[in-house]
Amino acid sequence: MKIPKRIQPLVEDGLVDEVISQLMSGKEATVFMVRCGDVIRCAKVYKEANKRSFKKAAQYQEGRKSRNSRRARAMEKGSKYGRNQQEQAWQNAEVDALYTLAAAGVRVPEPYGCFDGVLLMELITDDEGDVAPRLNDISMSAEQAIEDHQIVMIYIMRMLCAGIVHGDLSEFNVLVDEYGPVIIDLPQAVDAAANNNAKRMLARDVNNMTTYYGQYAPELLKSRYAQEMWALYENAELTPETQLTGLFKENTKSANVDNVLEEIKAAFAEEEARLQRIREAEEVS
Repeated sequence: MKIPKRIQPLVEDGLVDEVISQLMSGKEATVFMVRCGDVIRCAKVYKEANKRSFKKAAQYQEGRKSRNSRRARAMEKGSKYGRNQQEQAWQNAEVDALYTLAAAGVRVPEPYGCFDGVLLMELITDDEGDVAPRLNDISMSAEQAIEDHQIVMIYIMRMLCAGIVHGDLSEFNVLVDEYGPVIIDLPQAVDAAANNNAKRMLARDVNNMTTYYGQYAPELLKSRYAQEMWALYENAELTPETQLTGLFKENTKSANVDNVLEEIKAAFAEEEARLQRIREAEEVS
């Protein structure tokens, strides 16, 4: 097929030898199957910001820090340079997330680098060597749904342990090969600790996946993995080895307001006594 304009520089630099076909076009990018030497990979061509239909991008970028102070100021001001830097940060976020999650034990495509808005990465295939289908394109037994749902919950947990929330996880962002689910599409991944929307996004990711698998195994719809994960995460008790149960009980015990007020008064009194000792010492000297 004709080489897309955005991929042409990669061909000229010898990174891509042939563009075989277009695999899909989504809200933030178009993905092509390409040949790199003797290896078939995929090239994800990010759409420009004004052509990208990803909604509420700002809430996903909250908490992302730039180490370059000039770049950070430009991004805040919204200058042309700042917009370009923000676009690069959006694209690089996916590369960084892929490396981080692979190291954390989450199945994701292996990245080979991002070049001028084109991400080269592993092509996920099925047992016959064809492009692996998306989760929404396959059906399964109840037993398979329960097994794969458990795997995805573990992946989400490991992502959270690595400080990342996917933010847009659904049956459209999961591929299935002979070994099971593979998580894809991560440019909007958020920092779990720095983004105020992280808890809500985690709950949405879990709910999307549970709802999908739940159509094959309705008992999954009663699980509460998101609440369980986040409670453990907030208490610094979540680890990659945590055995999730899918059970969670809200803490309905109301706080003893009188005791809290007494503790506050005691703290104030202790601080006042400390300051008084300092004043007395200064008067003596």
